[in-house]
Amino acid sequence: MNALYTRLALCLLPIMLLVGGGFYVLEQWSAQRYHEEVTQRLNADIAMYVTGQTTLIAHGEVNRGELERLAERAMVINPSVEVYLLDREGNILGHALPADSIRQQRVDLGPAKALIEGRAMPPVYGTDPRNPARQKVFSAAPVLDGDELQGYLYVVLGGSKYDLLAGAVRDSYTRNTSLLAGAALVIGGFLAGLLVFAVLTRRLTRLTGAVDDFARSAMDSSTPPTALEPYRRSAGKGDEIDQLGDAFVAMADKIREQFIALQENDRLRRELISNVSHDLRTPLATMHGYVDTLLLKNTELDAAERERYLQVTRKHTQRLGTLIGDLFELSKLDSGAMPLALETFSLAELLNDVVQDFTLEARRRDIQLQLAPPPGRALVRADIGLVQRVLENLIRNALQYTPAGGSITVDISANPRDIAVSVSDTGCGIPADEIDNIFERYFRSKRRRGDNEQSTGLGLAIVKRILDLHGSRITVTSDTGKGTRFEFNLPAAAA
Repeated sequence: MNALYTRLALCLLPIMLLVGGGFYVLEQWSAQRYHEEVTQRLNADIAMYVTGQTTLIAHGEVNRGELERLAERAMVINPSVEVYLLDREGNILGHALPADSIRQQRVDLGPAKALIEGRAMPPVYGTDPRNPARQKVFSAAPVLDGDELQGYLYVVLGGSKYDLLAGAVRDSYTRNTSLLAGAALVIGGFLAGLLVFAVLTRRLTRLTGAVDDFARSAMDSSTPPTALEPYRRSAGKGDEIDQLGDAFVAMADKIREQFIALQENDRLRRELISNVSHDLRTPLATMHGYVDTLLLKNTELDAAERERYLQVTRKHTQRLGTLIGDLFELSKLDSGAMPLALETFSLAELLNDVVQDFTLEARRRDIQLQLAPPPGRALVRADIGLVQRVLENLIRNALQYTPAGGSITVDISANPRDIAVSVSDTGCGIPADEIDNIFERYFRSKRRRGDNEQSTGLGLAIVKRILDLHGSRITVTSDTGKGTRFEFNLPAAAA
């Protein structure tokens, strides 16, 4: 923050110098304009008074003596004025000044006429014959001979003597005062800016400290960072710094959630690898042993023993094939490499086909597998292949955990926007501490029966992932010792 504070200060300094310089120039200009407007308003009638004293032009002839007398008298009363007699075109006919001091012999009559006729508001600037580069405030009046216009009396209200005197006074007082005022403005504004920057950067410094604290503690999932707590506000409140704090808090929470999720995924991945390695190693070792026995004692074994060894080897190869197939399927579901092939089909007909496929297996286990009467065809829009896999996994799971003499019921009910499917059994149920984990990969319940050795532990994980892809949620209710019920919804075709 020190670097930011220094940069802000360095940026503020030239801005304040520019403001101070602008203030000085504006103050000098406005003071000059104010003085010239006051001067012109106070002396607006001086030319008229001079022309009213005598006739300056009679029968086209200039009364130079009278002009010089009146001009000198006016200049004695007000040394800053300069009196000029003009003809009707603005050419100078006479004055009381040194001849060599006049540098322009003609005066622009446009401003003079505008002032005389009242078409312009003071200050009005006109030509200065002694200094053509500058324009001065003036007083003007028409010169008449009877009712006939002969020319104009043009009185410059700030002549050369005024310039000399005004420059000296300005150097001695006004300019010094303006410089002091400008310097005070620059210094005061600069110090005020530094104070404001200090206040603002202090808040940024605190936020930076909170960010550093988060960077040090965010990777410790057991202890949430506390430095960010003061920055938790309602959305949309506070200034930009508060909003920056809000945005960072939201980002920090998201990062922390993702990091914790990564830690959990990493833990599950290690467990999955460990479990898969174990389940791969066990049938492989068994098959290896039986194959070695067949190779070493093939001539000593009778046909029945040889067939039994081969049947055991075949059972373990099937188990390996099922495990590997489930792993590949779950991997494709997770990676998005298995896009949904949505179509409209009858869920009732699919349920009937799947139940028929498991009827013989249920009879062999002495389990009653039944399908409740469906409400019509129950048309849904989903991926028929993946939905079939969901139903097969749920029924297979129910068969594995239902004892002989039990029952499994598949039910379907239609709602306005979706179709609900449930698979319930009268098995051993799921302990309350395991319900939240049954959809995790490779999770196997402690309730497993002895004939559940063929289970890969991935069936329910695949079910949940398929339903997630369909935007559906599966729920489970269970009563230990009495049974379990799985239920999910699929969007109706009409919806």
